[in-house]
Amino acid sequence: MTHERHEYTPAAPLLEGSLAKRQQRLAAGDMVSTEEAAQITGTSRFTVNTWIDKGRAIGLSQSKRGYRMPRWQFEPAMWDALPKVSQALGTVEGWAILAFLETPHGGLDGRTPRQAIEQGQALRVLEIAGHE
Repeated sequence: MTHERHEYTPAAPLLEGSLAKRQQRLAAGDMVSTEEAAQITGTSRFTVNTWIDKGRAIGLSQSKRGYRMPRWQFEPAMWDALPKVSQALGTVEGWAILAFLETPHGGLDGRTPRQAIEQGQALRVLEIAGHE
């Protein structure tokens, strides 16, 4: 029996909701521009955009040009896990990855995958992401 790989399609409010919910998330205090992300990581905006295109970093598209990015993704534990999460989910789409990471999951005792990764449980999160 073979299993087909499907892209992750979360049922998270982030994606189900209105444009207003997305705009609210884009304006949250933990968000940075690609220019700020380049400063944080000591690289160029071009490199940051390449990371977004490859699923190495979460970039959330806006109605205007450019991306907004959650600053917390550049913390060491998250930075190490993020490309593996993207690969396990089968998507590089920023909103889908963010929705997975910020939605509480029963397999993590109600914690979000982001919280579990920050608490040293990246392997468990990757198992869950691979089954989504």
